[in-house]
Amino acid sequence: MAARLLSLYGRCLSAAGAMRGLPAARVRWESSRAVIAPSGVEKKRQREPTMQWQEDPEPEDENVYAKNPDFHGYDSDPVVDVWNMRAVFFFGFSIVLVFGTTFVAYVPDYRMQEWARREAERLVKYREVNGLPIMESNYFDPSKIQLPEDD
Repeated sequence: MAARLLSLYGRCLSAAGAMRGLPAARVRWESSRAVIAPSGVEKKRQREPTMQWQEDPEPEDENVYAKNPDFHGYDSDPVVDVWNMRAVFFFGFSIVLVFGTTFVAYVPDYRMQEWARREAERLVKYREVNGLPIMESNYFDPSKIQLPEDD
């Protein structure tokens, strides 16, 4: 088990060294002794790059902060940038926050919780007035339920 792990780690280290161009000797573990074999990486010759490095023909991006120190990131034109920023903040804060919170505040009875409470109070009053028990074990009247016949 240990020999396998050492062999695996040795291969990983030699591969990492080969990627960096470092000379490495291959180490192979057999039973309790190490055998050093010549590296296969040393025999391989480095390939010359086929394409020469060229500068990017596109000019560098212009610095928009030099042209507009109050750049907000919406447009390179300063006037359009300011108008877009104002529109985003108007709709983001005025419309969404103000009208959104107003809508949430006036949303009718979420999940009908208030209605359920009022309905329960109404049923309790009805049962007390008519002398019925407040709660019954059967939701439906068992005499009205028709069950299928046993075969």
